[in-house]
Amino acid sequence: MTLRERIKSEMMVIKSLGVVYGDIGTSPIYTFAVILLLVQPTKETIFQILSMIIWTLTMLVTVQYAWLATSLSKRGEGGTVVLVQLLLPYLKGARLVAVVTALGFVGISLMIGDGVITPAISILSAVEGIMLIPGYEETPKLILLIIASGIAFALFIVQKKGIEKVASAFGPIMVVWFFAIGIVGGYFILQNPEVLRAISPFYALEFIAEHPFIAFVILADVLLCATGGEALYADMGHLGRLPILKGWLFASVALILSYYGQGAFLLSHPDAVKSPFFEMFHSLVPSLYVPLLLLAVMATVIASQAMISGIFSVLYQAMTTRIFPHFNVNYTSNELRSQIYVGSINWFLFVCVVAMLFIFGESGKLAAAYGLSVAGAMSITGVLMSMIFMYKRQYLKMGVSIIAGLTSLIFFASCWLKIPHGGYWSLIIASVPLFIVILYTQGQKRLYASFVPIDKALFLAEYLKRYAQGFHLEGTALFFARNAEAIPAYISKTMFQNGIMYERNIIVTVHPSYEPHGVTSELSPIGEGLDLLSIRPGYMETLNVEAILRGRNIDERTIFYGDEEIVSDNLIWKIFAFIKDVSPNFVSFYHFPHEKLIGVARRAKI
Repeated sequence: MTLRERIKSEMMVIKSLGVVYGDIGTSPIYTFAVILLLVQPTKETIFQILSMIIWTLTMLVTVQYAWLATSLSKRGEGGTVVLVQLLLPYLKGARLVAVVTALGFVGISLMIGDGVITPAISILSAVEGIMLIPGYEETPKLILLIIASGIAFALFIVQKKGIEKVASAFGPIMVVWFFAIGIVGGYFILQNPEVLRAISPFYALEFIAEHPFIAFVILADVLLCATGGEALYADMGHLGRLPILKGWLFASVALILSYYGQGAFLLSHPDAVKSPFFEMFHSLVPSLYVPLLLLAVMATVIASQAMISGIFSVLYQAMTTRIFPHFNVNYTSNELRSQIYVGSINWFLFVCVVAMLFIFGESGKLAAAYGLSVAGAMSITGVLMSMIFMYKRQYLKMGVSIIAGLTSLIFFASCWLKIPHGGYWSLIIASVPLFIVILYTQGQKRLYASFVPIDKALFLAEYLKRYAQGFHLEGTALFFARNAEAIPAYISKTMFQNGIMYERNIIVTVHPSYEPHGVTSELSPIGEGLDLLSIRPGYMETLNVEAILRGRNIDERTIFYGDEEIVSDNLIWKIFAFIKDVSPNFVSFYHFPHEKLIGVARRAKI
């Protein structure tokens, strides 16, 4: 490896710290404090909590995501949609396909529910550190909420500049953050090195055996140490596997030092239960507390970035695989085609984040609601991975994946106890994208079932008869169709009823493949002056249809597409019709020149 390549590789690792590890990297701010609301900080319980934390990080993040999940990609892509697409080719029965697809829908939705609470709890927990500054102990809650909302606004407004630019700015800050929490944590470990005995899983098992009910209850809070772990896989398409794994090696050491440093600090300061993280720093270097607080605020902003970029990536995959409506997408990088910005999603998330801030008011109350979506998404990941490894006959990974998945399910069961304390909000938020996915997929089925396509053979017979009469417009026309064997009625209406037939007519079909990237296309003649162009893009591919056309020397004069006018007496299908109306159609989504587009209206009653 040349020096230039080595520098580029290390820069990608730093970028991964900025994009991926902000969420899990700031979890030490609030995790210990939330757990200590339920248990007394005795020497025994501190050891037991630390043991539970390190083994939670090991099983749910290192094993389930860093090792197993990131190994399941063909060209560096990641996310719930990827797992579903990897699994579908192995499935035989329609019922099993439906179950796996439904799990994918739920996984995507839970990730979005999680992505709303992540910025709220991360930013607010850091802003609340202001109350440890002398003279600011009585800062009104409203002021803290306004500050947190302003920080959130700044985060969401920079998203349109692109993840690449954001990561370049955030990465070095996270390097400083991890060094800071690791060094301070390491200092207090040196003061009480016996705390390292808590690395043994014996302490966690002892607590579970002695206090099974309390242990089950606090699992939902212990899980906070692993929130953001799913970003290792969801964001892999942005940066690649190797930089993310190297980043986790660095981040995990810093996290363990921070947690064990807090444990060591609590052994000598048992009254510092309200915020052991900030009080640990305040005790060591009071003069540097304010700079550290500013660093913490910046780190929590970065924490939110990991989830936001992951949501963009997953929703783009959902759009290209036709399970989610098309939104206007901006491609923000010339180097990495998976780096995108979706404005409507971005501002929907922002509104939800501000709502969560003012509904809960305190980070402690947010923590009481946080984790349900995380655990649900992790459980679904575990199920899908176990099935993939089974079909691949990778039995060692399958066995480990089952254990990790069962661990996630136990945490998920514990998190259900959070529902009365506000956990229902993450489910309410997750229900919005889940409703859209179900409505969109079922609506599409009903819509296309309402159209009566023309058999290819019958269409071809009529076409050849009309074409032979010699009334052709000059140039080439494109006609988009979902299925080459069943010709959409709008094409026959255009050619036969309206008499619009060009010298060269090309029917174009686009069907995503099970591969993440790459585009294959095949142009075949099916009649005089009539060709079929079949395009199969990868499901994560940024498709450039015009480039494919130019590569085949196709210079289209006009592009025809079916423009559905949906009518219904049913409220649900009226909502579907509204979604179809406001979302870009296929040709707009792929940025065809508007001056060439002609939509042929088709009325459908569903």
